[in-house]
Amino acid sequence: MPQEIADDVARAAGAAVYSSRTLKAYDFIVHGFSNRYLWKVRTAELISFYSQNMVGAHLDVGVGSGYFLEKCAFKALDRLVLMDRNRDCLEFAAERAQGVEPELLQADAFEPVAFEPESFDSVCLGYLLHCLPGSIADKAVVFDNLLPLLKPGAVLYGATILGKGLTPNWGARKLMALYNEKGVFCNLEDTLDDLQRALDTRFDQVDVKLHGNVALFKAIRR
Repeated sequence: MPQEIADDVARAAGAAVYSSRTLKAYDFIVHGFSNRYLWKVRTAELISFYSQNMVGAHLDVGVGSGYFLEKCAFKALDRLVLMDRNRDCLEFAAERAQGVEPELLQADAFEPVAFEPESFDSVCLGYLLHCLPGSIADKAVVFDNLLPLLKPGAVLYGATILGKGLTPNWGARKLMALYNEKGVFCNLEDTLDDLQRALDTRFDQVDVKLHGNVALFKAIRR
């Protein structure tokens, strides 16, 4: 199978996991249990990080269950666009967004995004990168596709679970191995240094902090 087709199959498989049924359990499994006991990051820290950087015209890529949209419902936004390959995720998350009617875009972040250049003040990648196939260098094409959409001085931010160069506990290792085997994750080779390098080569100001096994990253467009 050609690599391009294999990568597309992998992306489709990762997205297909999130059905309307599984999304109902997502918050409890991920934000209620896994963050605290396996990935060793406090969900409250993720909520705060998400909220602090969500401003103006905001694009949310890889929306998951819309958990953070609901937690940040108090934010006053000029525009909210939700983007995901999975229609179930878009519709589920849209119901949790409050305060502004979201625009929905079903699209693959590995492809150029159909918006006017310099449309957004903030772009969030949530818990997306560790679900994408390939190395960090491969996944960085997502940064390339989103970068033109940022206004000068706008922020791209997110969080990703790293799979290499850390010492996760037994439960985290087992679950990460299972998720990688099933195609839910593809992060066994993802390192903090590779993430830092991918951002440094594309953005002016970069801040990456490690919380347990999770890297919180923030980058400002040149």
